[in-house]
Amino acid sequence: MKPLSPTDQLFLLLEKPHQAMHVGGLQLLTPPPDAGPDFVQVVAERLRQAVAAEPPFQQRLVKRFGLWHWDEDRQFDVEHHFRVRALPSPGRIRELLALVSQLHAAHLDRARPLWEFYLIEGVECGRIAIYAKMHHAMVDGVAAMRMTHRSLSPDPEDREMPAIWAMPRRRRTAREAAAPEGLTGLLGALGAQLGSVPKVTLELGRLLRDSRRNPDAITAYQAPRCILNQPITGARRFAAQSWDLARIRAVGKALGATVNDVVLAMCASALRRYLAELDALPDAPLISMIPMSLRQDDSDGGNQVGVILASLATDREDPAARLAAIKASVREAKARYARMNPTEILNYTATLLAPAGLNLMTGVAPRWQSFNVVISNVPGPREPLYWNGARLEGLYPVSIVCDGQALNITLTSVGDHLEFGLIACRRTLPHMQRLLTYLEDGLADLEMLVQ
Repeated sequence: MKPLSPTDQLFLLLEKPHQAMHVGGLQLLTPPPDAGPDFVQVVAERLRQAVAAEPPFQQRLVKRFGLWHWDEDRQFDVEHHFRVRALPSPGRIRELLALVSQLHAAHLDRARPLWEFYLIEGVECGRIAIYAKMHHAMVDGVAAMRMTHRSLSPDPEDREMPAIWAMPRRRRTAREAAAPEGLTGLLGALGAQLGSVPKVTLELGRLLRDSRRNPDAITAYQAPRCILNQPITGARRFAAQSWDLARIRAVGKALGATVNDVVLAMCASALRRYLAELDALPDAPLISMIPMSLRQDDSDGGNQVGVILASLATDREDPAARLAAIKASVREAKARYARMNPTEILNYTATLLAPAGLNLMTGVAPRWQSFNVVISNVPGPREPLYWNGARLEGLYPVSIVCDGQALNITLTSVGDHLEFGLIACRRTLPHMQRLLTYLEDGLADLEMLVQ
C-alpha cells in the first residue's frame, strides 16, 4: 500500500455529495476514411478484452490509521469502468455537451479504481467522442494530459492501440529511480519542507509589504464578493469551444503580451460582460487563481502544482488598460516565484491559500474569498494525433467546481488551436454558455487595438 500525499488527501476531504472532485476530458474524433459502420463496435469489443489494468488504473482507496492509501484492486472489473454511449439523432454538439455535463456530475465509486472511460458514437458529421474522468487525488492536469497523449498515436495506420488503462507502465526516469523511497524518502521530503520555511516566511512578509504600495502584488485578501462565489448544487453545465492559436499569438506579439496574458484578458472581458448583464459586476477587480505545474520530470501521477493569484482588472472598461493591468499582475507574481525553488513555491502557495482551504472544507467564512475564479492552461500535444486511426479534432478539459467556486475555465493547446472547457454549477450561474460568445468578443476587442 502507498499513502497518498497531503495534497492528494485534501482532494478526498473536499469531496461532498454535491461536490465531486474529479477532472475529465472530452476528445472529439473523426473516424478514418475506410472505417465501416461498425467501427465503434469493433474498437469497443477490443477494448473490453483489456481486462487487466496497469498502474495507476488498477489502484483503489483503502483507509488505514485515518489516512487514505492506494492498494491494488484484485477484483478489477473493466465493465464498470469502460462504457459505450450513443447520442440520439442528429447528435449535435449541444447534445454531446449535455451528456458530458451529466456524466461529469456523477461521483466515482470509492470502492473501485477512481476513473471511468466513455466511448460515444452518433456525433454529427460521422464523428465519435471519448469522455474520460479521473479523481483529482490520482492526477493533476498535466499528469492527465500526459496520460491522454500517451494513449494517442502520430500514426493514422496504428489501429491496434492498447486501452489507456492497459498501456504498459512508463519506465521510471533516472531522477525517479534515484529518488529514495520508504522512510528515507519520507525523512528527506520532510527535511526539504522544513528547509523551505525561512524562504517562505521571507516572501510572505515581502508580499504583505509590497501589497500596501503596489497594486500588482495580489494577496489572498483582495477578492471581492461575487455571484461566482456562491454555494453550488450537484448539477453541472459544460461548454467548450476552440480558438485559432495564431489569432491569439498575433495579438500577443502586437501588444507585447504572452499567449497566457491574452487568454486572461479574453476571460476578463467575458466575465465583465456576463456579470454586468446580470447586474452583478463588483466594483473591485476579480482575482483569478492560475495553477502552474511544478513537475520537473515526466511522471504522470499525483499532484505537483503551485498557483498564481492575479488581477483580471474587470473594473477597467478599456481593453488595452485591462490587458496592461493583467500583464503587470502576472509579471509580479512570476518574479516572486523566480526567487524560489519548487518546494518553496509549493509551501508558499499552501501557506498563502491555507485560509481559503480551511474555508472551503468548513465553510466558516462563506463571504470571504481568496480568489473569484480558476483559470488554468494545460499544455497539450502539438502534432496531429490519432486514436485507432480516428483523427483527434478537439480535446476539451472538464475540471472541478465547488462551494464558493461555481465556475472553472480550463484550456489546453492542441496543434494550432486553443481548446477552452468551461464547467459551472448549472443552477448557480444561469446561461453560462454565453461566456463562449463573450470570449470571442474579448479577443475581437483586442484585435481592434492592433488594426
